[in-house]
Amino acid sequence: MKQFGKGCHLQLIDGSGYIFRAYHMSERSLRTHSRYRSDGTPIGAINFFSSMLLRLVQDRSGSNPPTHAAVVFDHSGPTFRNQIYDQYKATRPPTPKDLQAQFPLSRDAARAFNFACLELEGFEADDIIATLAYQAQERGGEVTIVSSDKDLMQLVGDRVRMFEPVKTVFVGIEEVRAKFFVDPERVVDVQSLAGDATDNVPGAPGIGIKIAAGLINEYGDLDTLLDRADEIKQPKRRQALIEHADNIRLSRQLVTLAKDVPIENSLESLAVAKPDAQNLFRFLQAQEFRTIVERTAAYLGVEAPEPVSIETTSDNVTDVPFNRQSYECVGDVDHLRNWIEMAREEGHVAIHMETDNVDAMQAHLIGISLAIEPGQACYIPFELQPDVTMDLESNSNNSHQIKFDVAFEALKSLLEDESILKVGHDIKIAVKTLDLHGIRIFPFDDTMLMSYAMHAGLHRHSMDALSFRYLNHRSKPIKDLLGSGKNRISFDQVPIATATAFAGECADIILRLWLRLRPRLHQVQVTTVYETLERPLIGVLAEMELQGIRVDGKKLKQLSEGFKERINALQVRIFETAGQEFNISSPKQLGDILFDKFKFHGGKRLRKGGYGTSAHILETLVAEGHELPSLVLDFRKLAKLKSTYTDALSDRINERTGRVHTSFVISGANTGRLASTEPNLQNIPVRTEEGRRIREAFVADVGNVLLSLDYSQIELRVLAHVAGIEPLKEAFRNGQDIHAMTASEVFGVPIEGMSPMIRRQAKAINFGVIYGISSFGLARDLQIPRQQAKKFIQRYFERFPGIRHYMDATIEEARQNGYVKTLFGRKIHTPDISEKPPRRGAAERAAFNAPIQGTAADIIRRAMRRIPPAIQKLPAKMLIQVHDELLFEVREDAVEDVIRIVSKIMVNADRPANQLVPSLAVDFGFAHNWAEAH
Repeated sequence: MKQFGKGCHLQLIDGSGYIFRAYHMSERSLRTHSRYRSDGTPIGAINFFSSMLLRLVQDRSGSNPPTHAAVVFDHSGPTFRNQIYDQYKATRPPTPKDLQAQFPLSRDAARAFNFACLELEGFEADDIIATLAYQAQERGGEVTIVSSDKDLMQLVGDRVRMFEPVKTVFVGIEEVRAKFFVDPERVVDVQSLAGDATDNVPGAPGIGIKIAAGLINEYGDLDTLLDRADEIKQPKRRQALIEHADNIRLSRQLVTLAKDVPIENSLESLAVAKPDAQNLFRFLQAQEFRTIVERTAAYLGVEAPEPVSIETTSDNVTDVPFNRQSYECVGDVDHLRNWIEMAREEGHVAIHMETDNVDAMQAHLIGISLAIEPGQACYIPFELQPDVTMDLESNSNNSHQIKFDVAFEALKSLLEDESILKVGHDIKIAVKTLDLHGIRIFPFDDTMLMSYAMHAGLHRHSMDALSFRYLNHRSKPIKDLLGSGKNRISFDQVPIATATAFAGECADIILRLWLRLRPRLHQVQVTTVYETLERPLIGVLAEMELQGIRVDGKKLKQLSEGFKERINALQVRIFETAGQEFNISSPKQLGDILFDKFKFHGGKRLRKGGYGTSAHILETLVAEGHELPSLVLDFRKLAKLKSTYTDALSDRINERTGRVHTSFVISGANTGRLASTEPNLQNIPVRTEEGRRIREAFVADVGNVLLSLDYSQIELRVLAHVAGIEPLKEAFRNGQDIHAMTASEVFGVPIEGMSPMIRRQAKAINFGVIYGISSFGLARDLQIPRQQAKKFIQRYFERFPGIRHYMDATIEEARQNGYVKTLFGRKIHTPDISEKPPRRGAAERAAFNAPIQGTAADIIRRAMRRIPPAIQKLPAKMLIQVHDELLFEVREDAVEDVIRIVSKIMVNADRPANQLVPSLAVDFGFAHNWAEAH
């Protein structure tokens, strides 16, 4: 047996702490039938607990995997602390009976996954963890404690860290300081003063964590502080320390973890071992788990055993036929309370909202529909106009509508109840709309994002598309109710029976989709993607959209007028060059001028009869030295900037807030990149003078600045990592100019004294290769002969052969599987990979780009998820995400704090799952406007 020592890594899992947390998660998240076996045994907590153990086992394939591991539990009965103080933990509520029943199963689960399982009479799990951590350090090893228990933070040090498995964040010395405001070795002193109401540790009255930390930092340690308590200037603090000194010392005994627990197991006996498939499947099937069995089989590389024969509600209840006449209109508060109570009993509710505007910032809420079982849904209309209640007779259950305030007072208790899961389709709209009415819904699921996580690149994810695909049901189009054009009406003008049928059906569809899609996340192995990359972003983006960004309307107006003058001047020059006037915006008329009148080379007739005049075609003509297409390109660019940005942005300034509120689309791109709409703030040109002037109109409030933090060349770093390109890695590690290094490697020129033109060529190759640029495209971009561009690309691949190997392997993976994956498990499907050219070529380029761009998108999503709680106490708000950049509005005196916190989160956003080599880097800047900040 190999001795434990330097190079070994001990993982200690707080089993008791996590089984409690798993229980509460299961109570909030699982349907009632999912929390029990068919024989009535509760297994909801074991479900989450087993999933956590599986994730820990899977993570052993990552960097710095544990060599030794154990799951540690509290032993039933009193501990030595109860002998010291008989009131220790006396105020804790009794453990729920259905959780008590799962304690033995938690030990069984740990053993089934082949973890050492430890507990000892008279001691708490924390004491065993402290003893083993101390022993491991003494012998030169590293320790990771898997727990969220703050009491264990006293153990953190240079070779000991904690890992929070739900939030997937590590806790080191800096995180302990952020929590307790002292170094880990002084955490016990702070806890002794502050006490702990949960464990009934007395401490000193009136002294909390911050005050305690301030005192310890001032006097050095607890003993010195108590010895010099009479020097404290504040009378109440001085009195508390003097009068309660004995309780403080008692508290220190209670909170100090024992490091000498008589554990029989040696460190060597805790060596990790792969689970035995037969034993593990036997345990998992006994609990009637299905998705965990499939995930486990995928991890072990074996066929999943046949599932146990159990009827699944999620497969059967969705067969209930749709009946639009069965949905109820809720017209009084008692009826509404009945629905709320039914939702509480079920533990989940699907919600759908009807508004008069797709923009939540300007929308009026007309009604909400709820569904709790397939075929069982209702519609709650608010304050309908008197002249549209004529159809009430068709629904005998209602005679009037609920007053808005009364309905919302009742609904608030349901929608904010954390024990009830709210299900929606593109639920971010509901999150924003309800937030504006003082309701913050949580927790929630989103059927659109479930579909997106599973099938990005395969099909659309609209509710109508998914309803037909999964439920074989076509819902009634909204335009059939509202009409179009001048005859279009608002939803509150739709007859109540018709509105009820439509809205109830929408909620019913959402519920049925959820019942279909939720179990499939595990089956296609994207649960982690949905849970960590998709769903957490809903609340983050909703808050950003509600916050908006201030835009200087006067500046925009000036820019519009300037663009208009330049457009008019260009129009005159175009007419002079063409020798006639024509509609410049008409592709047909422009094509006739270019290819019939001037006989320019390269004209191709389209099916409609006219010539193609795309930007690509015009750029080719420009490269051949023609002036007219160059003027047209300038005209188009300015016209687009004026119509899309300066004019449109002015119209989008909210009268109430004075800010522009974009909408971020989570499922907008197959790779995971966010899209921005209404208005689009992501495509404002950043490298042109006109684009910078537009960005100057985005400003901070008085006393604030706009702070930009931007990943530095993240896609090239990801490429270097996934393709194993050592020269690129080395250049990043040494802080070299990556484009100059590439130019030196490819063109054989020294970095010092390199001409800007050569560096620009290397930069174009670096980024072009990621997107599969052709020699023709590179020639066009650099305005060089095509043969020369072809030689550049050939030389690039000769110097970095790993990139070509990566591309070939990724394309083959896509061809074999039908998809590629990012480092974080996102699946990007490539359905055209086996088609004929040119579709196949485009699919191949997308296939090898997707893991790079997708991994970069995943990283910034992981960062965005972690940032809001980290800066919530600071005068700062995250406003915009643009590809690799995050933009914040920050009070001037808090800029340095926000930079320190956010940049740390961003550079560590690839951890712990996939630590990139080379590591991430972030650039930042701040100013009163966006242009100067970036």
